[in-house]
Parts: sequence; structure tokens; C-alpha cells
Amino acid sequence: MIRIEKLKKYFDDKVVLKNVNLSINKGETLVIIGQSGCGKTVLLKSIIGLIQPDGGHIFVDDVEITTLNRKKLFHYREKFGMLFQNSALFDSMTVEENIGLALKEHTKLSAEEIQKRVEKKLAVVGLSGINDKMPSELSGGMKKRVGLARAIIMDPEFVLFDEPTTGLDPIVADTINDLIIKTSKELGITSIVVTHDMYSALKVGDRIVMLHSGQIVFEDTPAKMRKSNHPMVKAFMKSYI
Repeated sequence: MIRIEKLKKYFDDKVVLKNVNLSINKGETLVIIGQSGCGKTVLLKSIIGLIQPDGGHIFVDDVEITTLNRKKLFHYREKFGMLFQNSALFDSMTVEENIGLALKEHTKLSAEEIQKRVEKKLAVVGLSGINDKMPSELSGGMKKRVGLARAIIMDPEFVLFDEPTTGLDPIVADTINDLIIKTSKELGITSIVVTHDMYSALKVGDRIVMLHSGQIVFEDTPAKMRKSNHPMVKAFMKSYI
């Protein structure tokens, strides 16, 4: 579904990604972990085309998105939804307007049909009946759920999660973990999760990739990660324990 080959990215003289090779399989939840500044979010933004790499290739369904022009890139982005770290809801819009914005901009659906689809996605994330609320009226966990409803409103093949549990208390964070698992399985979505939360990584991931200094230093299942002797992995696992 997604294939990354020898991906490179530099900012001035700083190497952020260095010859990253990675395949992401259909229907799996891949978790990307690593220290701050190791290139996790840059890799995520490169996958969706928000950052242009300085070398290498990214293929989505065998189409190389790193060479697409602006118009074609916008078309392929319709395959993706994204839950931003801070939810990124528009403060001046209601919940329904936030979630339905992509449908309004990119489809010819009627207002009534958009409302129905918004209500359906709100039910998926367990927030039925809050259509008219403003973001300022929502808790942190509710904002994350609304952000997820917006991410899946176009029925994407892939959903990217940027630090989905950051800023949430452990109980609310775990409900977001459960929601990632639920939506991925029920909707058949391929999920890519960037996080520094080891509890979340081990719970939601089918496979975990660790970045260090712009390179992949570990790639395997959560079970294998628990048993790994790699020093960086052990340091992360120690913080989890």
C-alpha cells in the first residue's frame, strides 16, 4: 500500500531522514516512535506530501507521490485522513462544520447529506448529538474524537495520527487508543501512528518502527520489542515500565 525507498530530508545542514526504507501493509497499524527531533513527524508529513523530500521515493498504491504535480498530489491526498497533535479544529466553526468541511469543499453533496454523514462519523467516535457545539465547549479528549471524525469523513484508505494521546490524562488517552483500534478494524483503515507514548505504541501497533538520528533502528512486532536488547529500545521500554 505504501512503500518508502531511501528517503532523505535535510533542513540546512541537519540530516533529519537518512535513507529510510519502509513498507506499510494494507490494514495494519504501524507505530513510529523515537526521541524528539528524530524525524517522526517529518516522515509522517512526507508520506502525505506536506514536506517534499530531498531524495528517495514514496509510492502509494504503486504511484510515486514524490514526483506528482500539485493538482495530482491533491487528488492522491484524498486517500488520507489526518488527526493532528492538537486536533486543529477551527474555533469559529461548530463540530458539524469542522467535520463536514472536506465534504463541502470536495463533493457536491447536499447540506442534508453532509449532516447525515457527519452524524454517522460522530457515532463511530462515540459523540452523537454534539453537532452544534463549539470547540471551546469540548474537553481535550472530545476534541481528539472530533478530530478523528473529521479525519475519516471522506472514508480514507489511510489515517495518520500525530501524537494522538499527547496532553491527555491516562484514562482519556486509553479511550483514544481503543478508538484507534476500533476504527482501524471496523473501517478497514491502514493507520500510521507517531507517538512517544510507549503504552499507546504497544497497545495499538501491529508493528513498531523506531527512528534514531534519521534512521530506522528497530522494526518488528510489539512482542519482539518487549524482548529487544537494542539499547535505544531498552531505554524506551524502561520509561514505559
